Amino acid sequence: MSFLLPKLTCKKEVDQAIKSVAEKVLVLRFGRDNDAVCLQLDDILAKTAHDLSKMAVIYLVDVNNVPVYTQYFDISYIPSTVFFFNGQHMKVDYGSPDHTKFVGSFKTKQDFIDLIEVIYRGAMRGKLIVRSPIDPNNIPKYDLLYQGI
Repeated sequence: MSFLLPKLTCKKEVDQAIKSVAEKVLVLRFGRDNDAVCLQLDDILAKTAHDLSKMAVIYLVDVNNVPVYTQYFDISYIPSTVFFFNGQHMKVDYGSPDHTKFVGSFKTKQDFIDLIEVIYRGAMRGKLIVRSPIDPNNIPKYDLLYQGI
């Protein structure tokens, strides 16, 4: 399903998307097109893209094409999904130590739709961090890796 969603292939395109998407949530899925979990997430993103078109714009980003952002967002697990609103990085409290990105695939389409609605409403009120509406049992668990400490 990843062929149904637009791809950003270089840092310049990612920068342009962050700067130009206005009054909508920008969803950037960092991953690889041939990874099984990425394909599962892409399927959910593609199926919800039309329903969320008034609230969100979704792009796929290959982690190998934009190492600057891969390093900046500390993307060590794929897929990782990062959210922006009007050029501002939106953080979400998932009940995990990392609020900067969602790691893994969403369990259901409704989980993703609910999250986008909460981010959109929070951003419209000027918030930079929102609490996740997703059931904690549906959020993948992982340990943060600190390299070179």
